[in-house]
Amino acid sequence: MKKINLIVLLGTISISAISYSQEALPISKTELLQKVSDKNLQIKIADQDFKSAQADYRQSNAIFLPNISASHTAISTTNPLMAFGSKLNQEILTASDFDPNLLNNPNRTQNFATKIEVLQPLINVDGIYGRQAAKAKMNAFALQTERTKEYLELEVNKSFMELQLAYKAVAVLEKANTTADANLKLIENYFKQGILQKTDLLSVQVRVNEVKNQLQYAKSNVQNASDYLAFLLNEDIGDKVYKPTEELENTITIENIDTKLSENRKDIQAMDKSTEAYQKMMLSSKMNFLPRLNAFGSYELYDDKLFGTTAKGYVVGAQLSWNVFDGFKSIGKMEKAKADFQKAQIETQQYKAKSQLELNKTNRQIKDAENKVNLSKLDLEQSQEAYRIRSNRFTQGLEKTTDLLQAETQMFKKELEYLQSVFEYNFTQQYLQFLTK
Repeated sequence: MKKINLIVLLGTISISAISYSQEALPISKTELLQKVSDKNLQIKIADQDFKSAQADYRQSNAIFLPNISASHTAISTTNPLMAFGSKLNQEILTASDFDPNLLNNPNRTQNFATKIEVLQPLINVDGIYGRQAAKAKMNAFALQTERTKEYLELEVNKSFMELQLAYKAVAVLEKANTTADANLKLIENYFKQGILQKTDLLSVQVRVNEVKNQLQYAKSNVQNASDYLAFLLNEDIGDKVYKPTEELENTITIENIDTKLSENRKDIQAMDKSTEAYQKMMLSSKMNFLPRLNAFGSYELYDDKLFGTTAKGYVVGAQLSWNVFDGFKSIGKMEKAKADFQKAQIETQQYKAKSQLELNKTNRQIKDAENKVNLSKLDLEQSQEAYRIRSNRFTQGLEKTTDLLQAETQMFKKELEYLQSVFEYNFTQQYLQFLTK
């Protein structure tokens, strides 16, 4: 008996010492959604993926825009050809420079050359398709980023409702704890009066300890739910907890949702764009067999002094190049691009089929959830009435202690089950909207 009383006492001390007096940070769903949109790491990663794809697309501007470079070269040489060419570029050749001895054994010659080059692509068909592929890839990442934000909105709603449910569970179990303590006092009085046996008292004490233990877990769930929300918000709350400013809904609203898979869903559009990118890459690899036409030009300045501009000249021209055979490199590249495109087509088809499967499954789940809410509500009402009747009969000495404890346990269990069923229905409804968005 002393051992059991010690357990109950320790349980009471444990509950009173719970850090539930810790600071609570009030937060609303609207505020939560705004913070997640601004601070969530997953969204930031998706944004960087888009920026990377956007940078790839900007690189493709090179097939239209000129490539301009400037250089300044300084040489000192006694090489016959280089020395003669340098003087020729500097426009300082004289008749004496054609002396065979001087041509074969020139003096040390210095040459400083400033050169500005321009390369202008004219016709590069493979580059055009490559640019289109880069654009399709960029659009795919943009759509995927939007879908990530929609997913995070769903995850935030779920986590917020889980936090509300955790607080509701604490409230229910605190009420159960109060009821269990009241029953314990009543049983102790009856035991002292010799009306009940010691086994009845022990059963109630065990029940009180169970409720306190469940309350401890419920309060830990509040901290766990708060920690996960802090992770989504990319915030460090330490030992603090969030406290929702809105209560958990204890009713459901039936809505008719179109259960057809929408082709306008962001992730499906992203898959289509990704397939399009692979298609353009395949076409680009095919166009690699066509010739390319590019223009070029340069303006050159020569002198025997640093940065001198005594002699000037320019070169302009155009080049038509055709890679006739490169050892099957281009052919292998084209075959690989074709296989990647076909794989992307199959993956898109599989993704759509899997999405429709998930949609059908969720549509059945919401009907099951609705049925569960109705049944759990009925169970709750019946358990509350059963407990009221048994409690009245117990005070009159017409019920056993075990029957009262069972009725009490059943009542609070059904209340928690009802709240859980409402949560499941509301989340399933939001998930169904997410799947059809």
